[in-house]
Amino acid sequence: MRLALVHDWLNQVGGAEDVLAEMTALYPGAPLFTSIYWRDGMPDAMRAWPIRTLWPDKLPGIHRHHQRYLPVYPLAFGGLDLSGYDVALSNKSGFCHGVRTGPRTVHVCYCLAPTRYVWQFDSYMNRERIGGALRRLIRPLIGALRRWDYAAAQRVTHFVAISTEIQARIKAFYGRDSTVIYPPVDVARFQPVDPGQVEDYYLVVSRLIPYKRIDLAVQACTRLNLPLVVGGRGRDMERLQAMAGPTVRFVGYVPDSDLPGLMARCRAFIFPGLEDFGITPVQAQAAGRPVIAFRGGGTLDTVVPGLSGEFFDAPTVDALVAALERFEASRYDPAAMRAHAKRFDREVFAHELTAFIARTTQALSLREPV
Repeated sequence: MRLALVHDWLNQVGGAEDVLAEMTALYPGAPLFTSIYWRDGMPDAMRAWPIRTLWPDKLPGIHRHHQRYLPVYPLAFGGLDLSGYDVALSNKSGFCHGVRTGPRTVHVCYCLAPTRYVWQFDSYMNRERIGGALRRLIRPLIGALRRWDYAAAQRVTHFVAISTEIQARIKAFYGRDSTVIYPPVDVARFQPVDPGQVEDYYLVVSRLIPYKRIDLAVQACTRLNLPLVVGGRGRDMERLQAMAGPTVRFVGYVPDSDLPGLMARCRAFIFPGLEDFGITPVQAQAAGRPVIAFRGGGTLDTVVPGLSGEFFDAPTVDALVAALERFEASRYDPAAMRAHAKRFDREVFAHELTAFIARTTQALSLREPV
């Protein structure tokens, strides 16, 4: 089976790149097509991947400022013909599902999200604090991108969604059905500690950018005089520090080696934003710690009230304060939380995705004339 991987861009590391790493391990040697690859800014391990960049990779400054080149990505991926492959597996949050394939190629789109700034334009602009004048200027472009994005989605053979939230968006925006396969979480990295080692602090680990809503956790813990550790970096750091009281501590980037222990010792993990899936709440549960999360998005799939955490119902400081006031860590069983987290383990992802691709390619071969 000749399989090609497709990814939007390789100039930053996040959840999408974690998923991609698992895909490259499942299909070693498969060529990886992407619009750009910032070799010097990405992990060294990627240098062993058979990465094939498209023409935008040569544009000036694109590796550090890829958002400025928004209109070029549909052109680049729309011009990529993968009809010579049996399977095209796209790992999509942007435009990489727009590749061209022939009737003998199965295109499986692992959809991290329908392109947010195309289909949720106003909410995206609000989170990024972009003013009305610029919105009016780019709105016609967004309309054109929306039409292109919808047409590209109709060429996909099968959609796979990362959560029921994304499944609903795929149906609403593209009119397509999909199968849910949760993203891979390395559950084995995280282990509970003895109860006596759990410390008295709440924890947030995230990129510090506006839509993550870390401000809710900072303000709620400041109001209640609760200890909060904030791990991560981002452009929202100064604003968050300005609103934080003395019980809030910012620790910056958390190395991978330190994250399991930091999670295992916290009283609870706070997840205040609306996310498509959210890997960190699953990691916290794997470490035996409950999650206090906003009720929406991917946490509806990963957090079970009374078993692995609690929800607050509105994205407000008052709602989170109320959840923190009623929260009691002793109600939660670390072993039960870890068992729940195993539903999202990387081995489950590997089994379900490879089985899905095998079924779809077999179904196509049965329909083809001999």
